[in-house]
Amino acid sequence: MMNADAPTVFVVDDDASVCASIQGLLKSVNLRSESFGTAEEFLRSKPPEGPSCLVLDVNLPGINGLDFQRQLADAGIQIPIIFVTGHGDIPMTVKAMKSGAVEFLTKPFEDQDLLNAIHQALDRDRVWRRQQSNFAALRKCYEALSEREREVMGLVVSGMLNKQIAFDLGISEITVKIHRGQVMRKMRAESLAELVRMASKLELLRGKK
Repeated sequence: MMNADAPTVFVVDDDASVCASIQGLLKSVNLRSESFGTAEEFLRSKPPEGPSCLVLDVNLPGINGLDFQRQLADAGIQIPIIFVTGHGDIPMTVKAMKSGAVEFLTKPFEDQDLLNAIHQALDRDRVWRRQQSNFAALRKCYEALSEREREVMGLVVSGMLNKQIAFDLGISEITVKIHRGQVMRKMRAESLAELVRMASKLELLRGKK
């Protein structure tokens, strides 16, 4: 049984022999893979639960690889892409890399070059998934704050002193201290500097709540 966190390499190429070759290579280094003949087939598949990347042919029936890269980005689908093509040129390569591709390989390519790119792509996806998980946990902590605690947090990270916050909110300084302590505890912040960094990640410093 596959671990849900085990990485998956998705291969999209309309040449069945290329798919078989790449999948054989991946199997030899114990990497799980799935193959598809078109971008549309890949979109109909179940999204991966663990780290993943996409080995994508540029010249595909239907939507081509470069247009598909843009379509995924527009849809907010984050998956690192490694392009492979038999007819690459410099403008095509530049366009793909500027749009975030991990690598652009021209067929026939060396097996090790592909494996290196795949490992780089999977590492990139692991980092992104970890960041998303950390942000979700941070957001959950913030949502646990009361409305008043959110107000106090916003004023604290803006640099206001307790007495200034008390005056601004029309409450006592002691009450501000209590709310401030609750904010630090619920946000799991060890210091004011850490709380400011958290607020920055949540975009509270730009007035967004």
